[in-house]
Amino acid sequence: MIHTFKIKNKIIGGDNACFIIAEIGLNHNGDIKIAKKLIDQAVKAEADCVKFQKRNVDTLAIKEVLDAEDDRFPEFGKTYRAIREYLEFSERQYKEIKDYCDKKNIIFLCTAFDIESADFLEKLGVEAYKIASHSLTNLPLIEHIARKGKPMFVSTGMCTLNEIDKTVNLIKKYHCPLLLFHCISVYPQSPKESNLKMIDILNRRYKDIPIGYSGHEIGITISLAAIALGAKAVERHFTLNRNIAGFDHKLSIHPEELKELITKGREIEDALGSGKKSILGKEWITRKKYHASIVSKVNIPKGTIITKNMLTFKNPGIGLETYYLPKIIGKKAVIDIKGDVLITFNMIK
Repeated sequence: MIHTFKIKNKIIGGDNACFIIAEIGLNHNGDIKIAKKLIDQAVKAEADCVKFQKRNVDTLAIKEVLDAEDDRFPEFGKTYRAIREYLEFSERQYKEIKDYCDKKNIIFLCTAFDIESADFLEKLGVEAYKIASHSLTNLPLIEHIARKGKPMFVSTGMCTLNEIDKTVNLIKKYHCPLLLFHCISVYPQSPKESNLKMIDILNRRYKDIPIGYSGHEIGITISLAAIALGAKAVERHFTLNRNIAGFDHKLSIHPEELKELITKGREIEDALGSGKKSILGKEWITRKKYHASIVSKVNIPKGTIITKNMLTFKNPGIGLETYYLPKIIGKKAVIDIKGDVLITFNMIK
Protein backbone atom coordinates (compact mmCIF):
# COMPACT_ATOMS: atom_id res chain seq x y z
CA MET A 1 0.00 0.00 0.00
CA ILE A 2 1.48 3.34 -1.05
CA HIS A 3 1.61 5.84 1.78
CA THR A 4 -0.77 8.79 1.45
CA PHE A 5 -0.97 12.16 3.12
CA LYS A 6 -3.41 15.03 3.14
CA ILE A 7 -3.03 18.76 2.42
CA LYS A 8 -6.25 20.60 3.20
CA ASN A 9 -8.92 18.62 1.33
CA LYS A 10 -6.51 16.90 -1.08
CA ILE A 11 -5.26 13.36 -0.44
CA ILE A 12 -1.97 12.67 -2.23
CA GLY A 13 -0.73 9.23 -3.19
CA GLY A 14 -2.38 5.82 -3.34
CA ASP A 15 -5.27 5.60 -5.78
CA ASN A 16 -6.12 9.29 -5.46
CA ALA A 17 -6.06 11.73 -8.37
CA CYS A 18 -2.71 13.12 -9.44
CA PHE A 19 -1.96 16.31 -7.48
CA ILE A 20 -1.37 19.05 -10.09
CA ILE A 21 0.96 21.86 -9.06
CA ALA A 22 0.91 24.97 -11.24
CA GLU A 23 4.30 26.49 -10.59
CA ILE A 24 4.27 30.26 -10.83
CA GLY A 25 7.81 30.35 -9.46
CA LEU A 26 9.38 33.56 -10.72
CA ASN A 27 7.04 33.99 -13.66
CA HIS A 28 5.31 36.86 -11.89
CA ASN A 29 8.40 38.97 -12.76
CA GLY A 30 8.18 40.72 -9.41
CA ASP A 31 4.68 42.04 -10.10
CA ILE A 32 1.96 41.01 -7.64
CA LYS A 33 -0.75 41.80 -10.19
CA ILE A 34 0.76 39.25 -12.56
CA ALA A 35 1.02 36.78 -9.68
CA LYS A 36 -2.71 37.13 -8.99
CA LYS A 37 -3.55 36.73 -12.68
CA LEU A 38 -1.56 33.50 -12.70
CA ILE A 39 -3.38 32.29 -9.59
CA ASP A 40 -6.69 33.06 -11.30
CA GLN A 41 -5.61 31.05 -14.36
CA ALA A 42 -4.55 28.12 -12.19
CA VAL A 43 -7.95 28.16 -10.47
CA LYS A 44 -9.69 28.33 -13.85
CA ALA A 45 -7.67 25.33 -15.07
CA GLU A 46 -8.64 23.43 -11.88
CA ALA A 47 -5.08 22.97 -10.63
CA ASP A 48 -4.81 21.68 -7.07
CA CYS A 49 -2.07 24.03 -6.03
CA VAL A 50 0.05 27.03 -7.04
CA LYS A 51 3.72 27.18 -6.13
CA PHE A 52 6.01 30.14 -5.55
CA GLN A 53 9.65 30.47 -4.49
CA LYS A 54 11.06 32.19 -1.41
CA ARG A 55 14.73 32.98 -1.00
CA ASN A 56 16.95 35.26 1.04
CA VAL A 57 19.08 36.78 -1.71
CA ASP A 58 21.97 37.62 0.64
CA THR A 59 22.44 33.96 1.55
CA LEU A 60 21.82 32.58 -1.93
CA ALA A 61 25.46 32.66 -3.04
CA ILE A 62 28.81 34.15 -2.13
CA LYS A 63 29.27 37.89 -2.62
CA GLU A 64 31.50 37.41 -5.65
CA VAL A 65 28.71 35.55 -7.45
CA LEU A 66 25.92 37.86 -6.30
CA ASP A 67 27.72 41.02 -7.37
CA ALA A 68 29.05 39.70 -10.67
CA GLU A 69 27.79 41.44 -13.78
CA ASP A 70 24.82 39.64 -15.33
CA ASP A 71 23.42 40.83 -18.65
CA ARG A 72 20.72 38.20 -19.10
CA PHE A 73 17.80 40.37 -17.99
CA PRO A 74 18.75 44.07 -18.11
CA GLU A 75 15.11 44.89 -17.39
CA PHE A 76 15.63 43.51 -13.87
CA GLY A 77 19.18 44.60 -13.08
CA LYS A 78 22.84 44.49 -14.06
CA THR A 79 24.10 41.98 -11.44
CA TYR A 80 22.89 38.59 -10.29
CA ARG A 81 21.97 40.13 -6.93
CA ALA A 82 19.97 42.91 -8.56
CA ILE A 83 18.07 40.46 -10.76
CA ARG A 84 17.20 38.21 -7.84
CA GLU A 85 16.15 41.12 -5.64
CA TYR A 86 13.95 42.50 -8.41
CA LEU A 87 12.10 39.19 -8.65
CA GLU A 88 11.75 38.58 -4.93
CA PHE A 89 8.52 39.57 -3.20
CA SER A 90 8.55 41.17 0.24
CA GLU A 91 7.12 39.33 3.23
CA ARG A 92 4.08 41.59 3.09
CA GLN A 93 3.54 40.69 -0.57
CA TYR A 94 3.86 36.97 0.17
CA LYS A 95 1.17 37.33 2.83
CA GLU A 96 -1.05 39.08 0.29
CA ILE A 97 -0.48 36.23 -2.16
CA LYS A 98 -1.16 33.56 0.47
CA ASP A 99 -4.38 35.35 1.49
CA TYR A 100 -5.40 35.58 -2.17
CA CYS A 101 -4.85 31.83 -2.62
CA ASP A 102 -6.97 31.15 0.47
CA LYS A 103 -9.70 33.38 -0.92
CA LYS A 104 -9.59 31.53 -4.25
CA ASN A 105 -9.57 28.15 -2.45
CA ILE A 106 -6.35 26.91 -4.01
CA ILE A 107 -3.43 25.52 -2.03
CA PHE A 108 -0.40 27.81 -1.65
CA LEU A 109 2.93 25.99 -1.85
CA CYS A 110 6.35 27.59 -1.81
CA THR A 111 9.94 26.45 -2.27
CA ALA A 112 12.11 27.37 0.71
CA PHE A 113 15.65 28.03 -0.46
CA ASP A 114 17.12 28.68 2.99
CA ILE A 115 16.38 28.36 6.70
CA GLU A 116 15.28 31.97 7.10
CA SER A 117 12.79 31.58 4.24
CA ALA A 118 11.48 28.33 5.71
CA ASP A 119 10.85 30.02 9.05
CA PHE A 120 9.02 32.87 7.33
CA LEU A 121 6.84 30.41 5.41
CA GLU A 122 6.03 28.62 8.65
CA LYS A 123 4.80 31.89 10.15
CA LEU A 124 2.87 32.51 6.96
CA GLY A 125 1.00 29.27 7.54
CA VAL A 126 2.04 27.08 4.61
CA GLU A 127 0.50 23.62 4.45
CA ALA A 128 3.64 21.98 3.05
CA TYR A 129 7.15 22.73 1.80
CA LYS A 130 8.81 22.24 -1.57
CA ILE A 131 12.52 21.43 -1.75
CA ALA A 132 14.28 22.25 -5.01
CA SER A 133 16.60 19.70 -6.59
CA HIS A 134 19.73 21.69 -5.77
CA SER A 135 18.71 21.69 -2.09
CA LEU A 136 18.33 17.91 -1.81
CA THR A 137 21.92 17.63 -0.56
CA ASN A 138 21.54 20.64 1.77
CA LEU A 139 20.95 18.39 4.78
CA PRO A 140 20.89 21.20 7.38
CA LEU A 141 18.03 22.84 5.45
CA ILE A 142 16.27 19.49 4.98
CA GLU A 143 16.48 18.71 8.69
CA HIS A 144 15.36 22.19 9.73
CA ILE A 145 12.22 21.88 7.60
CA ALA A 146 11.59 18.24 8.52
CA ARG A 147 11.51 19.21 12.19
CA LYS A 148 8.37 21.24 11.42
CA GLY A 149 6.56 17.99 10.67
CA LYS A 150 4.68 19.21 7.61
CA PRO A 151 4.51 17.44 4.23
CA MET A 152 7.57 17.88 2.02
CA PHE A 153 7.76 17.70 -1.77
CA VAL A 154 11.37 17.00 -2.75
CA SER A 155 12.75 17.17 -6.30
CA THR A 156 15.57 14.78 -7.19
CA GLY A 157 17.23 16.37 -10.24
CA MET A 158 21.04 16.22 -10.58
CA CYS A 159 21.31 13.87 -7.57
CA THR A 160 22.44 10.26 -7.13
CA LEU A 161 20.28 7.53 -5.64
CA ASN A 162 22.61 7.39 -2.63
CA GLU A 163 22.09 11.11 -2.06
CA ILE A 164 18.33 10.65 -2.31
CA ASP A 165 18.58 7.80 0.23
CA LYS A 166 20.32 10.06 2.73
CA THR A 167 17.68 12.76 2.39
CA VAL A 168 14.79 10.30 2.57
CA ASN A 169 16.22 8.67 5.70
CA LEU A 170 16.71 12.06 7.34
CA ILE A 171 13.12 13.14 6.61
CA LYS A 172 11.76 9.78 7.81
CA LYS A 173 13.55 10.33 11.11
CA TYR A 174 11.07 13.16 11.76
CA HIS A 175 8.07 11.19 10.45
CA CYS A 176 7.32 13.83 7.81
CA PRO A 177 4.88 13.02 5.01
CA LEU A 178 7.00 12.99 1.85
CA LEU A 179 6.63 12.93 -1.91
CA LEU A 180 9.63 12.59 -4.22
CA PHE A 181 9.62 14.17 -7.67
CA HIS A 182 11.50 12.57 -10.51
CA CYS A 183 13.09 15.63 -12.06
CA ILE A 184 15.61 16.51 -14.76
CA SER A 185 17.40 19.78 -14.01
CA VAL A 186 17.77 20.86 -17.63
CA TYR A 187 15.96 23.98 -18.83
CA PRO A 188 14.31 22.94 -21.07
CA GLN A 189 14.76 19.17 -21.08
CA SER A 190 14.39 17.17 -24.28
CA PRO A 191 12.25 14.02 -24.54
CA LYS A 192 15.40 11.87 -24.65
CA GLU A 193 16.64 13.47 -21.43
CA SER A 194 13.39 12.91 -19.57
CA ASN A 195 14.06 9.32 -18.41
CA LEU A 196 10.51 8.67 -17.22
CA LYS A 197 11.36 5.07 -16.33
CA MET A 198 12.84 6.56 -13.16
CA ILE A 199 9.28 6.93 -11.86
CA ASP A 200 9.07 3.14 -11.63
CA ILE A 201 12.62 2.87 -10.25
CA LEU A 202 11.79 5.33 -7.46
CA ASN A 203 8.47 3.59 -6.79
CA ARG A 204 10.24 0.28 -6.28
CA ARG A 205 13.07 1.79 -4.23
CA TYR A 206 10.81 3.82 -1.92
CA LYS A 207 7.71 1.67 -1.63
CA ASP A 208 6.09 3.74 1.11
CA ILE A 209 6.62 7.13 -0.58
CA PRO A 210 4.45 8.61 -3.37
CA ILE A 211 6.45 9.46 -6.48
CA GLY A 212 5.67 12.43 -8.71
CA TYR A 213 7.15 14.24 -11.68
CA SER A 214 8.48 17.80 -11.91
CA GLY A 215 9.02 18.67 -15.56
CA HIS A 216 10.93 21.28 -17.51
CA GLU A 217 10.03 20.12 -21.01
CA ILE A 218 8.29 22.05 -23.75
CA GLY A 219 4.60 21.15 -24.03
CA ILE A 220 2.58 18.63 -22.04
CA THR A 221 3.17 15.25 -23.72
CA ILE A 222 5.88 14.08 -21.33
CA SER A 223 3.89 15.19 -18.29
CA LEU A 224 0.90 13.21 -19.55
CA ALA A 225 3.15 10.19 -20.01
CA ALA A 226 4.30 10.63 -16.40
CA ILE A 227 0.68 10.49 -15.24
CA ALA A 228 0.17 7.33 -17.31
CA LEU A 229 3.23 5.83 -15.59
CA GLY A 230 1.70 6.48 -12.19
CA ALA A 231 3.01 9.89 -11.07
CA LYS A 232 1.05 10.92 -7.97
CA ALA A 233 1.83 14.61 -8.45
CA VAL A 234 2.92 16.67 -11.44
CA GLU A 235 4.57 20.07 -11.17
CA ARG A 236 4.90 22.37 -14.17
CA HIS A 237 5.96 25.98 -14.62
CA PHE A 238 3.32 28.09 -16.31
CA THR A 239 3.23 31.65 -17.59
CA LEU A 240 1.01 34.23 -19.21
CA ASN A 241 3.58 34.90 -21.93
CA ARG A 242 6.51 32.71 -22.99
CA ASN A 243 8.20 35.56 -24.84
CA ILE A 244 8.87 37.97 -21.97
CA ALA A 245 12.12 38.27 -20.01
CA GLY A 246 12.72 35.91 -17.08
CA PHE A 247 14.34 32.67 -16.02
CA ASP A 248 11.55 30.18 -16.72
CA HIS A 249 9.07 31.65 -19.19
CA LYS A 250 10.41 29.86 -22.27
CA LEU A 251 10.09 26.40 -20.71
CA SER A 252 6.68 27.12 -19.18
CA ILE A 253 3.27 26.10 -20.43
CA HIS A 254 0.59 28.72 -20.96
CA PRO A 255 -2.83 28.64 -19.24
CA GLU A 256 -4.55 26.79 -22.09
CA GLU A 257 -1.90 24.06 -21.93
CA LEU A 258 -2.26 23.85 -18.16
CA LYS A 259 -5.99 23.28 -18.59
CA GLU A 260 -5.34 20.68 -21.30
CA LEU A 261 -2.78 18.92 -19.10
CA ILE A 262 -5.28 18.66 -16.27
CA THR A 263 -8.21 17.62 -18.47
CA LYS A 264 -6.25 14.96 -20.38
CA GLY A 265 -4.46 13.87 -17.22
CA ARG A 266 -7.81 13.14 -15.57
CA GLU A 267 -8.88 11.20 -18.67
CA ILE A 268 -5.70 9.12 -18.44
CA GLU A 269 -6.35 8.39 -14.77
CA ASP A 270 -9.88 7.28 -15.62
CA ALA A 271 -8.49 5.09 -18.39
CA LEU A 272 -5.95 3.44 -16.08
CA GLY A 273 -8.81 1.99 -14.05
CA SER A 274 -8.47 -0.31 -11.06
CA GLY A 275 -6.21 -2.97 -12.53
CA LYS A 276 -8.77 -5.62 -11.63
CA LYS A 277 -9.97 -7.82 -14.50
CA SER A 278 -13.75 -7.98 -14.82
CA ILE A 279 -16.36 -8.10 -17.58
CA LEU A 280 -18.20 -4.82 -17.83
CA GLY A 281 -21.97 -4.76 -18.21
CA LYS A 282 -21.58 -3.26 -21.69
CA GLU A 283 -19.09 -6.02 -22.57
CA TRP A 284 -21.65 -8.70 -21.71
CA ILE A 285 -23.90 -7.34 -24.45
CA THR A 286 -21.14 -7.80 -27.03
CA ARG A 287 -20.01 -11.10 -25.53
CA LYS A 288 -23.49 -12.60 -25.81
CA LYS A 289 -23.65 -11.44 -29.41
CA TYR A 290 -20.26 -12.56 -30.70
CA HIS A 291 -18.68 -15.23 -28.45
CA ALA A 292 -18.65 -18.76 -29.88
CA SER A 293 -21.07 -21.38 -28.53
CA ILE A 294 -21.23 -25.10 -29.17
CA VAL A 295 -23.64 -25.75 -32.06
CA SER A 296 -24.92 -28.93 -33.73
CA LYS A 297 -23.31 -29.33 -37.13
CA VAL A 298 -25.80 -31.96 -38.32
CA ASN A 299 -29.14 -33.46 -37.25
CA ILE A 300 -28.50 -35.69 -34.23
CA PRO A 301 -31.26 -38.30 -33.68
CA LYS A 302 -32.35 -39.20 -30.16
CA GLY A 303 -30.15 -41.96 -28.67
CA THR A 304 -27.09 -41.00 -30.76
CA ILE A 305 -23.69 -40.87 -29.02
CA ILE A 306 -22.33 -37.42 -29.79
CA THR A 307 -18.94 -37.18 -31.50
CA LYS A 308 -16.75 -34.19 -32.16
CA ASN A 309 -17.49 -34.13 -35.90
CA MET A 310 -21.17 -33.59 -35.12
CA LEU A 311 -20.42 -30.23 -33.54
CA THR A 312 -19.19 -26.82 -34.59
CA PHE A 313 -18.75 -23.38 -32.97
CA LYS A 314 -20.76 -20.26 -33.80
CA ASN A 315 -22.23 -17.18 -32.21
CA PRO A 316 -24.34 -15.98 -30.47
CA GLY A 317 -22.49 -16.44 -27.20
CA ILE A 318 -25.54 -17.32 -25.14
CA GLY A 319 -24.96 -21.07 -25.38
CA LEU A 320 -22.34 -23.37 -23.91
CA GLU A 321 -18.77 -22.06 -24.22
CA THR A 322 -16.32 -24.17 -26.18
CA TYR A 323 -14.51 -25.27 -23.03
CA TYR A 324 -17.55 -27.44 -22.22
CA LEU A 325 -16.77 -29.61 -25.27
CA PRO A 326 -15.26 -32.50 -23.24
CA LYS A 327 -18.49 -32.70 -21.20
CA ILE A 328 -20.60 -33.13 -24.37
CA ILE A 329 -18.56 -35.50 -26.51
CA GLY A 330 -19.44 -39.11 -25.69
CA LYS A 331 -22.82 -38.22 -24.19
CA LYS A 332 -26.15 -39.52 -25.58
CA ALA A 333 -28.77 -37.26 -27.15
CA VAL A 334 -32.00 -37.53 -25.15
CA ILE A 335 -34.03 -35.72 -27.82
CA ASP A 336 -33.84 -35.26 -31.56
CA ILE A 337 -31.40 -32.38 -32.04
CA LYS A 338 -31.76 -30.42 -35.24
CA GLY A 339 -28.70 -29.19 -37.10
CA ASP A 340 -27.43 -25.63 -36.53
CA VAL A 341 -28.87 -25.10 -33.06
CA LEU A 342 -27.24 -24.23 -29.76
CA ILE A 343 -26.44 -27.31 -27.69
CA THR A 344 -27.70 -27.31 -24.09
CA PHE A 345 -27.10 -29.77 -21.27
CA ASN A 346 -30.79 -30.78 -21.16
CA MET A 347 -30.35 -32.22 -24.68
CA ILE A 348 -27.86 -34.85 -23.49
CA LYS A 349 -27.29 -37.44 -20.78
